[in-house]
Amino acid sequence: MNPTSVLLLAGTTEASDLARLLDSTDGVEVLASLAGRTRAPAELPCPVRIGGFGGVHALAAALGDGHHHLLVDATHPFAAQMPHNAATAARIAGVPRLRLLRPPWQPVDDDDWHLVADLSAAARKLEELGARRVLLTVGRMSLAPFADLEGVHLVARSIEVPDEPPVPGATLILDRGPFDVGSESALLHDHAIDVLVTKNSGGAATSAKLVAAHQAGVSVVMVDRPPTPAGPVAETPAEAMTWIESHRR
Repeated sequence: MNPTSVLLLAGTTEASDLARLLDSTDGVEVLASLAGRTRAPAELPCPVRIGGFGGVHALAAALGDGHHHLLVDATHPFAAQMPHNAATAARIAGVPRLRLLRPPWQPVDDDDWHLVADLSAAARKLEELGARRVLLTVGRMSLAPFADLEGVHLVARSIEVPDEPPVPGATLILDRGPFDVGSESALLHDHAIDVLVTKNSGGAATSAKLVAAHQAGVSVVMVDRPPTPAGPVAETPAEAMTWIESHRR
């Protein structure tokens, strides 16, 4: 019997964990695809392609003609376009598709969260709150909407140096999670942060900042996720494996 071939759209911790599970599963072949935006991506235990496919129809062609039997979209929760491209391409190619998407964070107790739809709304919310010292953990490609804020000192934390020009006067911190509550509390204290801005990415690796913000009485401006296409969703690699097993050839 020919192995079941899985195309894994990767770039998240969940994608890496799923790749390891698939790599150790008999009768399954997996090819991971990375967009190439991260300069030093985590190593994966399977073959990897880097770069875009060239559009929906090119992705459909890559899926079609028996090249891949299943598509798992494990891209970042804030990947706005790729999930929709993947859904359309899978439909064109007639290939079953799964979205592997970790659950979002939820406020607890008396968390002071301010939910906003996008980054521009987050910048406006900072003005409404009268924020003075703000920690931004929104990613290196998402700083521009905050560049024109007046009377606000921004502390931007990023894994890599931003591609876009830095926000004038901002403090840039280069660091990679996972983080713990103690170090996050120290960061908030050392920079006298009064508001945290973050995207609702979910997951444990960076959730400590929310606990630290709660303990310190720091307000949180939480940017909501973009909508995901209709279709089956798994929240964990284990759930994704169950779906894959049910669709094996």
